[in-house]
Amino acid sequence: MPVDGKPIVAGKPVEGGAGSLQAVDPATGEEFGPAFGLVDARQIEDATRAAEAAFDVFRAQAPDERASFLRRVADNIEAIGPELTARAVRESGLPQARLEGERARTVGQLRMFADVVAQGDALQARIDPALPDRKPAPRPDLRLAHVPVGPVVVFGASNFPLAFSTAGGDTASALAAGCPVVVKAHNAHPGTAELVGQAVAKAVADSGLPGGVFSLLFGEGNAIGQALVADPRIKAVGFTGSRAGGLALMRTAAARPEPIPVFAEMSSTNPVVVLPGALAGDAVEDLAAAYVGSLTLGSGQFCTNPGLVFVPSSPQGDRFVAAAGRLVAEAVGQTMLTGPIARAFEAGVEALAAEPGVETVARGTGGSGPNGPAPGLFTAGLASLTANPRLQEEVFGAAGLVVRYPSAEALAEALEAMEGQLTATLHADSGSPADVEDARLLIPVLERRVGRIVFGGWPTGVEVAHAMVHGGPFPATSDPRGTSVGSLAVHRFLRPVSYQGVPDALLPPALREANPWNLNRRVEGAVVPGGEQ
Repeated sequence: MPVDGKPIVAGKPVEGGAGSLQAVDPATGEEFGPAFGLVDARQIEDATRAAEAAFDVFRAQAPDERASFLRRVADNIEAIGPELTARAVRESGLPQARLEGERARTVGQLRMFADVVAQGDALQARIDPALPDRKPAPRPDLRLAHVPVGPVVVFGASNFPLAFSTAGGDTASALAAGCPVVVKAHNAHPGTAELVGQAVAKAVADSGLPGGVFSLLFGEGNAIGQALVADPRIKAVGFTGSRAGGLALMRTAAARPEPIPVFAEMSSTNPVVVLPGALAGDAVEDLAAAYVGSLTLGSGQFCTNPGLVFVPSSPQGDRFVAAAGRLVAEAVGQTMLTGPIARAFEAGVEALAAEPGVETVARGTGGSGPNGPAPGLFTAGLASLTANPRLQEEVFGAAGLVVRYPSAEALAEALEAMEGQLTATLHADSGSPADVEDARLLIPVLERRVGRIVFGGWPTGVEVAHAMVHGGPFPATSDPRGTSVGSLAVHRFLRPVSYQGVPDALLPPALREANPWNLNRRVEGAVVPGGEQ
């Protein structure tokens, strides 16, 4: 598939009507072609109108048909693997192995959603048959199923050119729900977005679906995002990015005559708690090495990067800080995704180092290119953290703050006051009675502040699975009831509708007596397998 720089409106490549932009190689800072056409206001409206027009056809698909469509998308992306990876490497500065893994994750989650759709349980069909003889009043026939909310706009993420972008988790789950998708491509990797967009558009056409099921738009600045979210045909938003960007979209969505949900993943420092037993003996050296490995992985450009680590104020805690500092000092900066991201990291590190009560433990060495800033490690006391909210702010990149705490009780109080987070990690000796008691104190606090609790590992690395939650209380996400990773993500784009006394012929297939889709359904509160109805 050639990269020709054309946005895709309702399944068709078009010439941009509002200028153009070029990709930038972050390893060198050089622009390279082709020029990517930016859409104008009319083309934005063309995409949303087509999405609205395609909605009823797309939502009416039988589960096996939609599952086949999602598998076609996955197959098409897999088929362009080498070309896609090469383009993504040049546009993102990420290593080939990382992007090959991300491509596998992208197609894997599409196939997972295909299985979810085929199973049909996401519709959550429920039937309470009529009870005409019930006293003192009869009960009407009541049936419930979840239906798609309507066209969804998805914003590509800078740090995951594949798994959180054009056909990433938000797009895959919205399509699985039966919602047409309009993707606003991230300008850091437009060619990668176009290649994936072509693969999706081909699957739409080969499945006999209307072109409006999928559009891919390029645009510069905030205006395109605001226009998409304000468009009355859009019914939900998926976003991964900065807190400022997410809040701006939330304000626009809330100010509409018909407000809509914004599922925004924003900022998180992902606290890691180290209890005394985890630092016993020589374990401290291994723990420090694992921490620095997680901190610097991918230049720290993961939304689950361990930005805050809580370590006891003890000699073993001192050893941990010293060992981590030696490793960070030896680390070399890796190319960051864009020049602006690298500059924001440098500014964030300088600001953190200047905060009262913060000491610089170590700085690594800058990379050879223009966008490879040196990793950094800093330390502060728990009192400084609680007194200064700025120490809790995310520095996107390989920068970590080690916070020393005097007791589990003091730590629990500080954690309770923290902002919402995507993850929290606990390192403890499960054979130590003291660690177990401290963990019992801390876990309920962490449950209130995060969406995922990791024990004995590190938060970088989000498994695509049915039991995964990649979300959390604000500002980690705008809605802590959902997730952007895992099969539960599809529920963000569905809503329940109850049908009272509706004749069988007029009911959606999921609720008809014959159960033509062979779904598992909850009848009078009990689950009845599809084969038994």
